[in-house]
Amino acid sequence: THWKHGGIVGVFGYGGGVIGRYCDQPKLFPGVEHFHTMRVNQPAGKYYSTDYLRKLSDLWDFRGSGVTNMHGATGDIILLGTTTPQLEEVFWTLTHDFNQDLGGSGSNLRTPADCLGTSRCEYSCYDTSALCHFLTNEYQDELHRPAFPYKFKFKFDGCPNCCVASIARSDMSFIGTWKDDIRIDQDAVNKYVEQDPAYPSNAGAHKGRDWGPFDIEKEVIGLCPTGCMKFENKKLTINTEHCTRCMHCINVMPRALKIGKETGLSILCGAEAPILDGAQMGSLLVPFYGSQSRNGYEAITEVIENIWDWWMEEGKNRERLGELIMRQDFQKLLEVTGIKAIPQHVSYPRTNPYIFWKEDEVPGGWERDVDEFRKHHLR
Repeated sequence: THWKHGGIVGVFGYGGGVIGRYCDQPKLFPGVEHFHTMRVNQPAGKYYSTDYLRKLSDLWDFRGSGVTNMHGATGDIILLGTTTPQLEEVFWTLTHDFNQDLGGSGSNLRTPADCLGTSRCEYSCYDTSALCHFLTNEYQDELHRPAFPYKFKFKFDGCPNCCVASIARSDMSFIGTWKDDIRIDQDAVNKYVEQDPAYPSNAGAHKGRDWGPFDIEKEVIGLCPTGCMKFENKKLTINTEHCTRCMHCINVMPRALKIGKETGLSILCGAEAPILDGAQMGSLLVPFYGSQSRNGYEAITEVIENIWDWWMEEGKNRERLGELIMRQDFQKLLEVTGIKAIPQHVSYPRTNPYIFWKEDEVPGGWERDVDEFRKHHLR
C-alpha cells in the first residue's frame, strides 16, 4: 500500500507502544505525511470515568487527529494519527498528568486484557482484574522493551463463556472454572419446564419471537457435549466427572443452575491467528489453579517465566508460542514447565507407534552387562 508500517518511531526508553505510519507520497498528501498510532494501556475491565474520557479526547484533539478506536484487538485504547513531534508530548501528558501508560506493540508482551470478572459477573470464578493488574505491573519491562521472537498475549476470562475470547486469541489464556458440582435448584428447573413467564430460557435473550415451548431435552440435555445430564421424574442430575464446564446449561437456565463453589482458573497455551500453520486454539496446561491471593500469583509467574525462557531460546523469528509447541511437541512444554503429564493434556490419540525413552526413565539406565543380557535374550 502507500503506507510504511512498523517500528520506525517511538518514545524515549520504550521499544513498543507506537506504530509508525508514513505515507510514501508526502508531497501529494502532506496532511497525512505522518499518521502514527499510539496504543494506550486500557484499565482492567475497561472501566472509565467520564472525566477521564473527556481529558483523553481533548488531548487527542489537541495533539493528534481526534480519531480513536475503543478498543483494539489486543484491548488497548488506540489513538489513530499523529506526527512525530507530538509523540513525546502525548507520552508526557499520559504518564505525568493522566497516570496512564502506553501498551505493547512489536515482539514483546502485548497489553494484557480481561473481562469484567467479579466486579459485575456472577459467573466469574476468579478476580480477573486483580490478576490482569498484577501481571501488567510485574512485566513492565517485557511490555515496553521488545525482546521476544514475536508477540505474546495474556488474556483473562472469568468463566468458560470466554467473553474476551482468550482461548482463541492469546498465547496464555486464564479461564475461570470450578472443581465441584454445578449447583442445581430443582424447583427453578421445573419452572423453566413449566413455561413460567418469570423464568424465560436464556435469560430472555430470545424474546420477541415465538420460538415454541421450551424443551429441556432438545435445548439442554441433547446439546450437552458429553451427555452427562438427564431429566427424569422432574429431577435434573449431572454427572460431574463427565462435565467439561461448557456452561451451555447454565446459560439456558441461569436461575436454576449456578457455577460450583470451589472456583479457580485453568491455564491454556498456544492460541494464535493464522500466520504460519493456521489458526489454533489454546491447549490445556494447568487444569486448575485455586489460589486467589496475591501471594499465590508467584506460582503463575513461575510457569510464565519457564515458558518464556524456552521460547526465547528455541523460538524462531516471528514464531508464536503455539507454533513452537507444534514444532517441538507438547511434551517439551511439560518438561520446561515441570508440570506432570495428565490425560487432559492429550488432544488426540498417538499416531506414532514408536516410544522413545529417556535414560532416567529406564530402570538402571542404558549401561548393561552384555553377558548378563545374553543370558535372557539369546541371539
